[in-house]
Amino acid sequence: MKNNGILRILARFLIPLILLVGLYIQFHGEYSPGGGFQAGLVFSAGWILFVLIYGLKRGLDAIPLKAMYVLSAAGVLIYALTGLAGVLLGGRYLEFSDLLSNPQAAQQAGIIIVEFGVGLTVATVAMLLFTLFARRRQMWDEVLDEQALNDEEDSA
Repeated sequence: MKNNGILRILARFLIPLILLVGLYIQFHGEYSPGGGFQAGLVFSAGWILFVLIYGLKRGLDAIPLKAMYVLSAAGVLIYALTGLAGVLLGGRYLEFSDLLSNPQAAQQAGIIIVEFGVGLTVATVAMLLFTLFARRRQMWDEVLDEQALNDEEDSA
């Protein structure tokens, strides 16, 4: 797909729109259907489209594998620490009303932070799964190519 000009042009147009929709779902999920999980999947779909069009190497240049591992753990930590903040302030786990002086604003801020953690984790885990499957496919293709070369040499 790297050499198909039409796909490359369409991807240059679609990928930013997909990422923008992912951000919209992320930050308006508490007002409308959606939220962190859906936003994470949409965001990772944009990255996966990029990888399918431009190749895994360029995708990993954009977001390295090590960064995916760190970001997936960071998303879980954001979620957990936001919940624990309510406990430390005398409330219950994931109770945000004690975080700020205005309970309604605190609830809204807590939901946004938690949903961001969920979105970050879901996006990076989906990208990690795709990357691991794509790498496995590349290794399998290399093994098959090597076997084909060995078979050609044996028959010659």
